[in-house]
Amino acid sequence: MEAGAVTQTQYSGRTAWMRNLETPLRTFLRTETASSGVLFAGAVAALVWANADASSYERVWGTGLSLGVGSHSVSHTLRYWLNSGLMTFFFFVVGLEARREFDLGELRERRRAALPVAAGVGGMILPVAIFLAFNAGKASAHGWGVAMSTDTAFALGMLALVGRRFPLRLRAFMLTFSVVDDLLALLVIATVYSTHVDATALLAAILVYSVTVACVRAGLHASLAYLLLGVAAWAALSRSGVDPIVLGLASGLLVSARPAERSTLERASDLFRRFREQPTPELAVTARRSLRAAVSANERLQAFWHPWTGYVIVPLFALANAGVTLNMGFLGRAFASSITLGILVGYVLGKPAGILGGSYLVTTLTRGKVRPPIGWASLAGGGAIAGIGFTVSLLIAELAFTGDRLAEAKVGVLAAALAASILTWLVFRGTRLLPKRTRLRALLGTAELLVDLAVPVDPERDHIRGPEDAPVTLVEYGDFECPHCGHAEPVIRELLASVGDLRYVWRHLPLNDVHPHTQMAAEAAEAAAAQGRFWEMYELLLSRQDALTRPDLVAYAGELGLDVDRFERDLDDHSGAAHIAEDVDGADLSNVSGTPTFFINGRRYYDAYDIDTLTKAVRAARAREAVAGR
Repeated sequence: MEAGAVTQTQYSGRTAWMRNLETPLRTFLRTETASSGVLFAGAVAALVWANADASSYERVWGTGLSLGVGSHSVSHTLRYWLNSGLMTFFFFVVGLEARREFDLGELRERRRAALPVAAGVGGMILPVAIFLAFNAGKASAHGWGVAMSTDTAFALGMLALVGRRFPLRLRAFMLTFSVVDDLLALLVIATVYSTHVDATALLAAILVYSVTVACVRAGLHASLAYLLLGVAAWAALSRSGVDPIVLGLASGLLVSARPAERSTLERASDLFRRFREQPTPELAVTARRSLRAAVSANERLQAFWHPWTGYVIVPLFALANAGVTLNMGFLGRAFASSITLGILVGYVLGKPAGILGGSYLVTTLTRGKVRPPIGWASLAGGGAIAGIGFTVSLLIAELAFTGDRLAEAKVGVLAAALAASILTWLVFRGTRLLPKRTRLRALLGTAELLVDLAVPVDPERDHIRGPEDAPVTLVEYGDFECPHCGHAEPVIRELLASVGDLRYVWRHLPLNDVHPHTQMAAEAAEAAAAQGRFWEMYELLLSRQDALTRPDLVAYAGELGLDVDRFERDLDDHSGAAHIAEDVDGADLSNVSGTPTFFINGRRYYDAYDIDTLTKAVRAARAREAVAGR
């Protein structure tokens, strides 16, 4: 068979969904993890610089910089422009991801929000309480906000290093409760650490933001207008005394996320085809606008800003704020300081205990109906690594302390990051010592996961390969003319051969706007199915994608020994069209717009579909089913 010549090593691409949507959850997590190395480098560079020449370090970041238009100007230090200016874009990305989680992610089912909210709140309250216990009755108690927030990027990066065997869902869950963490942290900055509030300037900022909200609801698409409104609101907040970084989060939450709709994609491809036939400037503009409209503004903005914030802005923030002069005398005083100890103990012990406690409380109150999507050992590891509070902690420290107290706070934040990483590694090592079944339950948990597949598999109508009672079901929405589906077919065949208890389901999603023969090929497969030979036709179609005209299809029917006259009558009558249309409707309900798109036990699969990666995903799903006793 021709498809047999295509090995899995020739193609290990990602699903069409992954190619079309550049910033779903996994892409966000991947950027967060990768950028943590640059963040770490920035922190190390700051420490080296500060200890080599402390005066030049402070002199550079204390340099004044003024921006003005006419008689109006804004003057701040370089550190302020970075901490409250560029960091606004960091929190804008946080707001975008928070909105994406509510629109498309785990939090789209609102009752599930209770658990990350409880974990986030618990993971903030307990560290703050510990800090206040160490600093009770002292002026330093005002800095309680330093011991509060998790640095998501740094934590995810360290988790990838010291806790590689923890399940991927831990990273996704950490992102959901860190959204709550960031929201509350910014609320604290805006209310507790803002001084001398100018009511007139604050009202002006609120008015400008209200105009922005009205423009978004009216569907205004004008990037320049939103940029000008954002600059005006930022300037008003800066003058008001409220830290303007809160504007970033508030603005990000306005930008809704949505999957690419098939009708929009079809319009975009039609316009591009017209441009290919007649490449005029007018059609170029129209086609470009249509392509942009096919992807939501949330995804587009994340794709642009997330690398900038992850690889440039946050590392610069670390360079500007992590510098502290270290010597044995100072370290001895710091680790005897209530500020350093409050931050260290609050993060290393309070953070995991608060996250575990909040999650346990929700699980108990709901009698197990809402529980973590991971096991308790994974949650303990996630809680431990959440003790890295670098970015927001240093930001609040700069607002709450000066002089030696600020240096002591920085030492506490840095020491907590190191201790949290070590604790996470110990949790991981301890979990590995458990018996296999207990270890799987501790890592994966038994919670019912949110199902992305809108139409359940029906043995009476779906095309199924493998045991009907298999614990794992792999569903593919595919197109017989799609080259990526052709490359995936031998991988699926090898997967079925190597994993015995797997059920594979093919569903049609003919992309008629880009593949002229795909609808007829799908109808040919249904005509073969009427004679009990669907899978034989399926393999022929995917292995001979360059020959899918009607004469070719009729020749394939003869090659398979089908009743050719009946086959041709079914093609003429479009007898399989209704089945195909049902599959397409199901794809629309599941927000599937490209091929191939895979689902494993009802969950959308985003990763590569080479044999090794798919096998790991299927085995993980099988382990979860075994742990759950299903």
